[in-house]
Amino acid sequence: MTAAPPPSSEKIRVLCVAGARPNFMKIAPLMHEFARRADRFEPILVHTGQHYDQAMSDSFFKDLGIPEPDVNLGVGSGTHGHQTAQVLMKIEDLLVEREPHVVLVVGDVNSTIAATLAAVKLHIPVAHVESGLRSWDRDMPEEINRVLTDSVSHWLFTTEPSAEENLLREGIPSEKIHFVGNVMIDTLLTHKARAQELDTLERLGLSPGEYAVLTLHRPSNVDHAEQLAKLFEVLGRLNREIPVVFPIHPRTAKTVAENLGGVTPDLHLTDPLGYLDFLRLLTDAQMVLTDSGGIQEETTALGVPCLTLRESTERPVTVTEGTNEIVGTNPRDIEAAIQKLRGGLDDRRKDRGKRPALWDGEAAVRIVDILERDVLATRDN
Repeated sequence: MTAAPPPSSEKIRVLCVAGARPNFMKIAPLMHEFARRADRFEPILVHTGQHYDQAMSDSFFKDLGIPEPDVNLGVGSGTHGHQTAQVLMKIEDLLVEREPHVVLVVGDVNSTIAATLAAVKLHIPVAHVESGLRSWDRDMPEEINRVLTDSVSHWLFTTEPSAEENLLREGIPSEKIHFVGNVMIDTLLTHKARAQELDTLERLGLSPGEYAVLTLHRPSNVDHAEQLAKLFEVLGRLNREIPVVFPIHPRTAKTVAENLGGVTPDLHLTDPLGYLDFLRLLTDAQMVLTDSGGIQEETTALGVPCLTLRESTERPVTVTEGTNEIVGTNPRDIEAAIQKLRGGLDDRRKDRGKRPALWDGEAAVRIVDILERDVLATRDN
């Protein structure tokens, strides 16, 4: 099968793939932009089911105003190999049936690489949103997904200048690379005012600027009982000074139950939150501690201090221009960074970083402009 350009009377069919929480936030503004151009585009939204928890997936569609998926592959959890293979097999049948002109993937999850492989083997061009990000840590499954997806994509849409430099270094032709900005920030700016109206802080017993937010899910932090216990010890001490709100990721909850004998961390635990509640929580946090790439970007856009509990980041602009600091995974270093930040809060409040170039809420418009131009140019030729 080879995807032919649509005839002049046919809409451009774009099969949009989302599988996990960050994907939904990235796909939302694109779906809205395709809907705005409904006379020219026919989007097909596919939820792979990689995240199947209600608070981690379905509620995001409601919060973000995304229409119900056209297809849910229902893949569920599993090892990286099993999950990738399931998406690959199921989406291939869908591609043959729907014959899209473009497959659009976002981010770096298993659904992203699986859908990409299925598409390119059927000669359907792939548009990768959030291309070129590199942590230089090949132990991270996401890094493998990023590199492989970028190597075979037709359109590579980047969020920051370093991404283009990485892609050029890897031999990607410059005409395939497009610096468009950050669709995650499109979503944040669209929904920030709605989030501010919520009573999230009141429900959790929090005061603006007087709490920290914690997220943990990466294997380097949660898969080793000794490391996790030391992190909780450090964060427990912070929790005695200000509440440390920890919406616990299902993966982390399982690890705590299995590796720590079910010992409850001395933190302000909550269930996973929907997008709007979590955005409300981030907005007035004194600080955020995370190992999530997307939250590094969100805190930069919000001007909230962020301590990243990893040894590297694939989003360096959040450090060079934003409010992010990479503090590593050593508990002593994390504690030192916490105390340094709390000791200089007045300075940090004055210097809230700056929002990087093109993080202006218009990334989706630029992406759809480019897809429309290029697909129509192919048809006209």
